[in-house]
Amino acid sequence: MQPPITGRCLCGAVTYRADAPPLWQMHCHCQSCRRTTGAAFASFFGLRDGTWHWTGREPAVFHSSPDVDRLFCPACGTPMAYRSTRFPGETHLHAGTLDDPGTYRPTAHVHSAEMQHWADINDHLPRHAASSDD
Repeated sequence: MQPPITGRCLCGAVTYRADAPPLWQMHCHCQSCRRTTGAAFASFFGLRDGTWHWTGREPAVFHSSPDVDRLFCPACGTPMAYRSTRFPGETHLHAGTLDDPGTYRPTAHVHSAEMQHWADINDHLPRHAASSDD
């Protein structure tokens, strides 16, 4: 992905713009990401804080665990981003919110030990049983 990178929620109230390329792009299969998205896995890209900003309405925040915030549109409920004290200075945005999702290029799967057997993915990307920080 090359900047500018833009995206939005379903209703268009929450929007963002990044002026730097992502730090990484990956799929996460942890139970928490599955539950927050209602999908087999969540696709994220990481941005260094200070290189991007909200351009529309600010998202609402759900504190899903002591060190994790999940950001979502307060109007339509679209999951927008993930923040954790484990990744200081970094915000993980959901790839499904991209204005041009065709530019998303994941490089790996994290928490692959929690992958669902009914979501058969044969993309040949590296798989890490836990996140890179675990």
